[in-house]
Amino acid sequence: MMTQIEKICANAREASYKLAFCSRGEKDKILLAIADSIEKSRDIIKAENAVDIKNAKGVLSEAMIDRLTLTDERISLMAEGVRQVVALDDPVGKVVREWTTPNGLKFKKVRASLGVIGVIYESRPNVTVDVVSLCIKSGNGVILKGGKEAVNSNRQLFKIIQNAIEESGFDKNCVGFIDNIDRAATNEMLAQSKYIDVIIPRGSDGLKKFVLATSQIPVIASSGGNCHVYVEKSANLAMAEEIVYNAKMQRVSVCNAAEQLLVDEEIAKEFLPKMLKRLMDGGCKINGCEKTCALVKGVYPASEEDYKTEREDYILTVKVVKDFKEAIDRINANGTKHSEAIVSTDEKVMQIFTGMVDAGCVYTNASTRFTDGFEFGFGAEIGISTQKLHARGPLGLEQLTSEKYVVTGNGQVRK
Repeated sequence: MMTQIEKICANAREASYKLAFCSRGEKDKILLAIADSIEKSRDIIKAENAVDIKNAKGVLSEAMIDRLTLTDERISLMAEGVRQVVALDDPVGKVVREWTTPNGLKFKKVRASLGVIGVIYESRPNVTVDVVSLCIKSGNGVILKGGKEAVNSNRQLFKIIQNAIEESGFDKNCVGFIDNIDRAATNEMLAQSKYIDVIIPRGSDGLKKFVLATSQIPVIASSGGNCHVYVEKSANLAMAEEIVYNAKMQRVSVCNAAEQLLVDEEIAKEFLPKMLKRLMDGGCKINGCEKTCALVKGVYPASEEDYKTEREDYILTVKVVKDFKEAIDRINANGTKHSEAIVSTDEKVMQIFTGMVDAGCVYTNASTRFTDGFEFGFGAEIGISTQKLHARGPLGLEQLTSEKYVVTGNGQVRK
């Protein structure tokens, strides 16, 4: 006899076959219905979200509570995000390559849906909507497993989504929701290799490591952002100040926010006092190496663990380095292969940095905060892949498809 989780996954598998064959117009019809339903249901969404926020008080940091909170503006942005996915090209069926062999067989390599995608995520309820819109548009069924912090918000969004799908005349089971916050439910989901084709963890580095260690299903690792900004000695310091401040402070609770600042020792005395004062005046705690502590009052001594830690909070760790070689070595040793940036005017150094730094996204003279599906022109994204197989960086529509070969003959047999 099937468990409840098995039934959810099996139903999603069955529905995914139909969804994979839907036209772009049919999928867009579903998505537009979802967007409209979200906007019409904003009051009940906010009411359920208020329960999650109340439960989070005294448990989560203010930055994480902000990440959890759904306002009228954020609900409108969720709906608008779905409509932006509607406007994107449908990757399913796109011909990647075609050719004919001497025996007359005609080959087409085309983009195809992955099947059923399981997504495990933490305290951002907007992820529920982003994930569903991308999976439907790319013809994939999806199983959602959100974190306990947002369980009431996620549950309500799921109900709204399923009702909209059903009212559009399609099988609502293409979207499944595991309404159980226990770790045992996550373990059971990760064992459903018969029904789920790929798992995407979206959240902390700890979540990614747990899923990679536990899953019986292939994983696209999509989490953890111990991101660095390195200010090289030739940098325009005014530009560097703006980039560092934006990368750290624009929104601290997201995975593309800077957690580490590296500064060449040749410019540290000139750059760090002003830079760190601005950050501290903005409410950011600074942990730093001995040289940083000596240069700026109010800096706390950093431990080696600080250089490896993603805070997702108003905390930045600073290290004075000898040169770009040391900076690259530290980034490759301590980073999570997410997003790394250099501020420099030395073209050779920037070329070496972008070539040697091991990350999904490497920036020169720009904030790490641009690692985002919308900013890349992909529309919404399902996460940021920090691994190297299948896809890397923001996971948009195309990254949620695979390829298959369609071969057309006229009676050929192999001799």
